[in-house]
Amino acid sequence: MRWLLILWLAGQGGSPEALRHLQAGIEARKQHQVDIEIAEFRKATEIDPQLADAFVNLGAGYMEKRDYGAAIAPLKRALELSPDLPVAHQLLGYALLAQGYSAEALPHLQKVNALEAVGIAQLDTSQYAEAVASFIAVLAQRPDDPDLLYYLGHSSGLLSKSAIDTLLAKHPDSARAHQALAENYYVLRQMPQAETEYKEALRLRPDLPGLHLELGQVYANSAQWPKAEEEFRAETKLQPGNAEAAYRLGGALLQQGKPQEAFAALKRSNELKPDMPETLYSLGKAASLTGDAATAEKSWRRVVEFEKDTSLAAQSHFGLAALYRKQGNAAQAQKEMQEFQKLQSTIGPPRSQ
Repeated sequence: MRWLLILWLAGQGGSPEALRHLQAGIEARKQHQVDIEIAEFRKATEIDPQLADAFVNLGAGYMEKRDYGAAIAPLKRALELSPDLPVAHQLLGYALLAQGYSAEALPHLQKVNALEAVGIAQLDTSQYAEAVASFIAVLAQRPDDPDLLYYLGHSSGLLSKSAIDTLLAKHPDSARAHQALAENYYVLRQMPQAETEYKEALRLRPDLPGLHLELGQVYANSAQWPKAEEEFRAETKLQPGNAEAAYRLGGALLQQGKPQEAFAALKRSNELKPDMPETLYSLGKAASLTGDAATAEKSWRRVVEFEKDTSLAAQSHFGLAALYRKQGNAAQAQKEMQEFQKLQSTIGPPRSQ
């Protein structure tokens, strides 16, 4: 946490001696003499136990020293004396949060709209949806903050897990519960169990969008391409506007040596969601296999426009090199091969499609 220590002096009444110690503490703070400032502020509180300024600054001194536990008591006393001091609420909220008293910290932080700290406190108290909203609000002002990005991802993951846990507890026999289990098995690379759960989900709700697509990916993962094709084709019938389903179908068809059918599916995918590099690469491959050199060249050229230092770019340069070589354009083929070799040396050989 970054602490913004405020030189708090509200101008409240107090004994002249107490005010002298208060002013001495503020001067010590300006000189970064933390132990002296703490001693001066403590003396001011002893001389005048009703001086809220002294307690706020004493708490701030402890905060500056990162002794958050010691800061809590004087900050609480400051709020007893003056309940509406924003700086006291802010510092007390931070001190309590740093010590793990998140539930107690939350109302103080909310009072001063310290949203990042509010989000952390909400996260600690299992208020995941509220935490996500808080982090999103702060992220709008600081979009590249690594701490905020971490907290947003972490709170979103916990919110998702909480929702899935509730689903499994309250509706264990539902299609969605079986789908959730299948997705978990898929992430764990336990494909037989994932297949079983997806099939049960489809038995319960055969027209549920997404299930055939996900089951198809289970089969694709284990190179069961005919089964993958069947599931992807079923998804394209359920959702003819789903670009991913058309892309996955095209890929399964390519794997089975059906370039003509693959070309139609991949062309459809590109029409639904234009210029996706993965789709363009596969479309170029299908076009090349069917003798459509113009479409293959155009597709692979589009890939290297979007992708610079990736395996897809390397594969596209390789495909273009073969295409130009077949056309008798040796110079252009050599140029593309050089680009492929340059990328291959840094990212490794192209993966099979």
